[in-house]
Amino acid sequence: MITPKVSVTMPCYNCEATVGHAIESILGQTFKNFELVAVDDGSSDQTATILKKYSALDSRVKALFLDHQGVVGAANAAIDVSKGEFLARMDADDLALPSRIEKQADLLAHHSDIGLTGSRVVFGGDREKCGGYAHYVDWINTLVESSEISLNRFVEFPFANPSIMMRSSLVDEHGSFRDGDFPEDYELVLRWLEAGVLMQKVDEELLVWNDPPDRISRNHSKYTVDAFYRIKSEYLYRWLKKNNHNHPKVGVIGSTRISRKRYGMLERLGVETSFFVDVDPRKVGHNIHGIAVIHRDDLPAPGEVFLLSYVASRGARNEVERFLEARGYVMGKDYLLVA
Repeated sequence: MITPKVSVTMPCYNCEATVGHAIESILGQTFKNFELVAVDDGSSDQTATILKKYSALDSRVKALFLDHQGVVGAANAAIDVSKGEFLARMDADDLALPSRIEKQADLLAHHSDIGLTGSRVVFGGDREKCGGYAHYVDWINTLVESSEISLNRFVEFPFANPSIMMRSSLVDEHGSFRDGDFPEDYELVLRWLEAGVLMQKVDEELLVWNDPPDRISRNHSKYTVDAFYRIKSEYLYRWLKKNNHNHPKVGVIGSTRISRKRYGMLERLGVETSFFVDVDPRKVGHNIHGIAVIHRDDLPAPGEVFLLSYVASRGARNEVERFLEARGYVMGKDYLLVA
């Protein structure tokens, strides 16, 4: 039997309405040397029956049946039995476009320095009803090159999780998904980036990323905004310790209550606040808990302080970046966007 080049790993839980379409999208790939490891995570609907049907029809479909463990247990169970050199993630409610596996495997095969890849994705939801999610998809689609992914890792998770393909050897080296009160996919990417793994996307839309109302990332506490900030604060603190020339001091752009709450997670780890930055005349010139609030026009010269921007309102992040770059600040050297 030929060893598959790519193992597609797909956790499945109560997805009878969509899993057949997801499987068909993998079986219809232009790249043929793969296995699809589909793990039924103790479903109570007809998911297991559907997986058995497809595994009987096509030997490349390997069905695994578990008691309910959750997405991390199912995803890691699929990885554990996979035989491919490359591991691709897939969700049971999404659709892989026909050349997805071919183009991602080709990138990894021809770029030995890249350890994990993804792609741009098509938003499969209602843009009017789910504008925030659509905006997020638009943002991650702007991050393609390894430098863009690395520098923006602390804004939000820079990938659509089911678009990821990675080298199986790196799982052995750096570990697979970890379970905890945090988004497991974001934690893996942060951990691997911290270890020096280069990540780059195929600059094409290769997956339809659907947005059903029962998507787990909408309904589980480990995928809340606070959960994302908790885990990224841990990795951001270590990044600052290594890269901030004024560690542990930073200047914080954004002094709203929400910004301070999110920054507080980092502050509790040991970061010290030199000042807050705002443009609101009601705040500039005053103190917040003894910390001065200065106008952005009064920022010190690049090199004198490291800045973290916690401004998260739509469009403001880009405006902050333009302002800082015009003042000579360099992302990754003098500042980071972290919201």
